[in-house]
Amino acid sequence: MSEPRANRSTWLPSPAARSVLRLAQPRARRSLPGLAAGVVSAASAVALLACSAWLITRAAEMPPIMFLGMAVVGVRAFALSRAAFRYVERLTSHDAAFRQLGALRLGIFARLLPLAPAGLSETRRGDLLTRLVRDVDDLQDFPLRVVQPLATSGLVALLSVIGVWTVLPAAGLTLALCLVVAGIVGTVASAALAARSERALAPLRGALADEVLEVVENLDVLTAFGALEARLDDLRVVEDRLRRAALRRSTGAGVQAAVISLGAGAATVLALIAAIPALGTGGFSGPALAVVVLVPMAVFEVFAMIPPALSAWRQVRSSAERVATAVPEHVPAEIPAEAALDSATSTAPLNGASGAPGSPLLELTGLDASWPGALAPAVAGLSLRLDAGDRVHLAGASGAGKTTLAQTLVRFLDYTGSYRVNGVEARDLTPSDVRRIVGLCEQRPWLFDDTIRQNLLFARESADDDELLTVLDRVGLSEWVSRRGGLDARVGERGALVSGGQAQRIALARALLADFPVLIVDEPTANVDTGLGDRLVRDILSAAADGGRAVLLISHTPVPADLITRTVTLTAPAGRQVSLL
Repeated sequence: MSEPRANRSTWLPSPAARSVLRLAQPRARRSLPGLAAGVVSAASAVALLACSAWLITRAAEMPPIMFLGMAVVGVRAFALSRAAFRYVERLTSHDAAFRQLGALRLGIFARLLPLAPAGLSETRRGDLLTRLVRDVDDLQDFPLRVVQPLATSGLVALLSVIGVWTVLPAAGLTLALCLVVAGIVGTVASAALAARSERALAPLRGALADEVLEVVENLDVLTAFGALEARLDDLRVVEDRLRRAALRRSTGAGVQAAVISLGAGAATVLALIAAIPALGTGGFSGPALAVVVLVPMAVFEVFAMIPPALSAWRQVRSSAERVATAVPEHVPAEIPAEAALDSATSTAPLNGASGAPGSPLLELTGLDASWPGALAPAVAGLSLRLDAGDRVHLAGASGAGKTTLAQTLVRFLDYTGSYRVNGVEARDLTPSDVRRIVGLCEQRPWLFDDTIRQNLLFARESADDDELLTVLDRVGLSEWVSRRGGLDARVGERGALVSGGQAQRIALARALLADFPVLIVDEPTANVDTGLGDRLVRDILSAAADGGRAVLLISHTPVPADLITRTVTLTAPAGRQVSLL
């Protein structure tokens, strides 16, 4: 995955990042209520100070109480509306952002899924996890910490300048000037100190996640070979870079706050200088003087949100670039795309396990397949036929393309040549349709950190406990499950609490529950000893071949002849021509 280019503008996102930001921004009907409430709350804060200043100053002149009634009511109203609309703004804007965050995450997963797993084979998992979790979470700052503060602060500052201008034009001019200068100086100073750090935070978090994940996953091996301290040193280096970037970002935020405070003080002093000479002329009185001198304090409190919003924008833009590049703009040619098919065509092979009379379940003719980025096909010129009830052993040395073939048959990889499923060309079906017929038990089956029950149920959610226990008995795990405490026993992260053979049997049980007409089992004995491996192969073929199911067993070790209908051998890629009928 490529990072955003270093020379790209700090402010302008790439087209791909703009599409991500559009997904992160809630629609107007959800965002406008929060924006309106924020403007009213901020305007109430400014009006509260102005009304209070006028009331206190006017009350010192001891006029009849009736002349103060409206100001008293105004102070109460603005105090209540400031808090009430602040609560409404937080509630509605966060609700909109969080709802949109869910839609954004689903959208990213929808773009990512067609690439998995073959298109992500070279992806660093820790960095991908950071992009899809932390960077996506950071995108909620776009509506909350960028759009909302900029719109609210800008509008309220403009209205305040106009209001002060109507009281005393010179004071309005000084307020506008101080706002512009403080905004420019604060933003430029923050960018000079922290812009690079803000853009680097997201990539550094991804690098740290990669290091942590690699250390945790390989902790036993690193400890056994005395390499743990060296890897921990690498982790400390990355963590130190992340810490320094965060400190530089905090320094920039501190400078921003200092500039805004100085701007507020300068606006107050300049307003006082402009207002004193005008006192007593043109109806400009003491209460009006208090208003034009004190209002800049409240205005700058609201305006203080703008420089941090611009700072947040740099980090949001960086996260948007990383989320956008998590999924390539162009799907590699080796990855099949979901085809748009009519229902009659897409469901044709699902009408029966055996298809038309005499037609094979699977038929390959001159099939070539390769991994994304490969210079040459890993499988070349392959022809193969699988009929109902076949139990075929696919042999071949390591590197001959056996796993590539398995990934191609379940449409994780595309192909050239012909691959027919129940007489229908596979490229005329959606990959998901093919995977309803052809199932795969991988060499290292994935087990979720959950119970045995939950690891089986995702194959068929409607299965009850009796069905689960029956299928476990078919794969030879009923006694083991009983000793473990039943279906609620946990298997650990990635199956850490079960052996390699037990993991293969659980994966086989899932495949049997899914009831695939064709089942591919890839190197089931790779992680078990020889004696157990022979028994595992026998149990797999006995259980999987029930009901006329076709089984393709991929293994580089011999398989007893009485368990299979035939053996075919896949030659190394250098052979280029393979015909196994």
